[in-house]
Amino acid sequence: MKRKYSLAYLTIPGVDPVEQIKIAKECGYDYVSLRTIPMHLPGEPEFLLDKDPALFEATKAALAEYDMPLMDIELARVRPDLNIDEYKPAFEAAAKLGATDVLGSIWTRDKSYYLETAAKIAEDAKEFGLNYNIEFLPWAGVRNLQEGISLIDNLAKENVYIMVDTLHAGRAGVTGQELGRTDSKYFRFMHLCDGPAGPDGDVVLDNIKDDLMLYTAREARYYVGDGDIDIASMIAAMPNIPLSIELPNLKEIEARGRKGHAQACIDKARAYFRAHGLEE
Repeated sequence: MKRKYSLAYLTIPGVDPVEQIKIAKECGYDYVSLRTIPMHLPGEPEFLLDKDPALFEATKAALAEYDMPLMDIELARVRPDLNIDEYKPAFEAAAKLGATDVLGSIWTRDKSYYLETAAKIAEDAKEFGLNYNIEFLPWAGVRNLQEGISLIDNLAKENVYIMVDTLHAGRAGVTGQELGRTDSKYFRFMHLCDGPAGPDGDVVLDNIKDDLMLYTAREARYYVGDGDIDIASMIAAMPNIPLSIELPNLKEIEARGRKGHAQACIDKARAYFRAHGLEE
């Protein structure tokens, strides 16, 4: 079975879109996934294609030069302190570059609020022919597969999907059997990486086990097959949808360089799937 891979921004964070596209092509990825909606995090660079015409044109030229489709942009979050009106210009710019999807997540447990806000984001995305894929995370507002399904069912929008990240799914207790029982209509693409089984297996920072789930997710994910998550059963249960490799690991980036890390990500994933009879 032939699988398609995208290189997600967080795998090589801080890289500008042009360099990310170049690395994706040279490493054999099929798509690229760019972060063009600001996270407003201290010290993080922002690549605002809707506000920077020169960067937009350079990105457009790079996508054409390297024949690299833009699959999705991120991150259209739902949170009370964020202005979702920032998203629409980003959607328009992404659509002009050929994107098909937007990634988002929910960061409040106020269900009425997040349903209303997610519906507005979905409508804005639809205006530009984009699909809105909402990721669940164990420490966020929508925390597991069943809450994700409930969200999608309540929204009842034709362009809204659940985005399964294998790390977050494993941490939330999602199994291949549960994914296999779920209608494939809910899924368009996945995030792929490995990791320790749970917070008890995470690295201890300064002898304090605090926010380790977040630390692993942002800085210390594992190559596929190097961790404790049953990725094979998850992939076997899912439709053959694109796998966006989101695998930040600062130590590996330091050791291998950004391109070397991106190459190891896709090489190890392919080797793992071949070993499990899940890829040709």
